[in-house]
Amino acid sequence: MTPKSGLLTALVAAVVAAVVTVATLSILLRVAPGMLAVAGKAIETKEIADVVHDYLTKNPEILVEMTTELDKRQAAEQAEKQQKVISENADAIFRSPLAFVAGNPDGDVSVVEFFDYNCGYCRRAMPDVVKLVDSDKKVRLVLKELPIFGDDSEAAAKAALAAHRQGKYFEMHQKLFSEPGKADKDKALRVAKELGLDVAQLEKDMADPDIQKSLDQAKELAQKLGLQGTPLFLIGDHTIPGAPDDLYDQLTKNVAEIREKGCKATC
Repeated sequence: MTPKSGLLTALVAAVVAAVVTVATLSILLRVAPGMLAVAGKAIETKEIADVVHDYLTKNPEILVEMTTELDKRQAAEQAEKQQKVISENADAIFRSPLAFVAGNPDGDVSVVEFFDYNCGYCRRAMPDVVKLVDSDKKVRLVLKELPIFGDDSEAAAKAALAAHRQGKYFEMHQKLFSEPGKADKDKALRVAKELGLDVAQLEKDMADPDIQKSLDQAKELAQKLGLQGTPLFLIGDHTIPGAPDDLYDQLTKNVAEIREKGCKATC
């Protein structure tokens, strides 16, 4: 190996390890167009690019390692941002009078769910969420209506919130998920009738400004949290995005951890 080739190999290793592009190096170390100064020697940037390309082609596992590390760092950054948002908005997230609380209102651990009645993953998650509330009598379940799938979802959300005025929110919530068909106003009114609600009064209550405030607040919180889709679960300041196959196990595990150690953020 010549001194020059050894120098290039060392540079490649440094570039890969630091995830620094040739373009960035050119800006920082440029001595002439198309040249880099490395250890006092001028080397063509094309030559470096060729060696980098050759090195990565022969060692593709490095790209997997880089991607894995990048994913870990991005996840850590997102978690840190969410911790900050949770602390700054704890009352609106966990204790808003505009949101319905199922389970034990005085429970020691709050589980918050952002959901849409036309979200397939939310539908799949619902039995596990109900199972959690039924099996752990110290859990507060805070339900955040987040109708992201259009007007039909919004109408269903408003109907569910209006059903709370007649003491039937959680029953309406479960039936909107469990019964077949798209969730919309017609389905919500039919379910309300099946539950014995005063449908005319329900429709009036759906127009109450406080119900719109509840939807607006959930939307604002979701944006601050960087929510990418529904459902999103907050267990104290822990998060579970989506509806994994082992959702119930993850929920109970996170509840136990919060119960034992508390929240790092305000919750």
